Amino acid sequence: MNDQSLGEQAKKIGEAREELSKGIVGQDGLIEGLFLAMAAGGHALLESVPGLAKSRAVALMAQVSGLAFRRIQFTPDLLPADITGTRIFNPGAAAFEVKKGPIFANFILADEINRAPAKVQSALLESMQERQVTIGDETFKLPAPFFVFATQNPVEQEGTYPLPEAQLDRFMLKLVLDYPTLEEEARVVNLVIQETALPKVRALLSAEAILALQEAVRQVHIEERLVRYLSQLVDATRHPKAYGLDLEGRIALGASPRASIALAQVSRARALFLGRGHVEPGDIKAVALPVLRHRVIPTYHAEAEGVRSVDLIEKILAAVKVP
Repeated sequence: MNDQSLGEQAKKIGEAREELSKGIVGQDGLIEGLFLAMAAGGHALLESVPGLAKSRAVALMAQVSGLAFRRIQFTPDLLPADITGTRIFNPGAAAFEVKKGPIFANFILADEINRAPAKVQSALLESMQERQVTIGDETFKLPAPFFVFATQNPVEQEGTYPLPEAQLDRFMLKLVLDYPTLEEEARVVNLVIQETALPKVRALLSAEAILALQEAVRQVHIEERLVRYLSQLVDATRHPKAYGLDLEGRIALGASPRASIALAQVSRARALFLGRGHVEPGDIKAVALPVLRHRVIPTYHAEAEGVRSVDLIEKILAAVKVP
């Protein structure tokens, strides 16, 4: 990819991020993470206490992208067919017809995904991984591009169903939001009391533009030594002793090969955003936390001692030698 193409893609993303920021105060990490997931062609899990603009950000991003958006509120009584669709009998035609569910859109907001039981959560698995849905004996391709952005509240656990590790692994990134600063919160109040509806943002992207962006990310060069480095980071979550880490009894489950692929893809997207045609070690370290935090599971004893997955990942980043 030549420098001119790199510059054009970086400029396009910069303009889209600036447009999205019109309706979101602060939360720069959230905005960057959403665009990284989009460019890398992956899904994202958004976690925070209520009221930190997770749903708003996804809705605005769909507007900026100019693509179809559907919000699915997950509740304990939700059925898999409520997401994917079902076959219904048409008396006029005397035949069964397929009624497609809300999953047939480009941007899916799975709001409070941990409110629904595992059977419903698993209805997303095929769509997230295969980009297709099976209804009865028919299989339907989902529109391209296709993204699932799911939200969950980490504090209120009554009536929730923790996501199984197999589904967590389908999310390329996990973005954790924190409270805004005092100044940012005052700006949020002023923004909402002046206009309660979502602000109008320009559709600066399109399906074709996003697919072209994803292809551009695949053209960003990553050296073999850096592929080995990111593979070592993931391997250290499974075999910490091999890297001089004393994490015995701290990690219940290490990251899967999907983590290595995600590190490569997201680091390439970050390099593109910065106008570079190659990945640097700093790109990998910058995206390691959102890629790994939901894939490195602390043991019960580690959690009891206050050890979080973030702490384990930071130790690994410090121990594995940068090439």
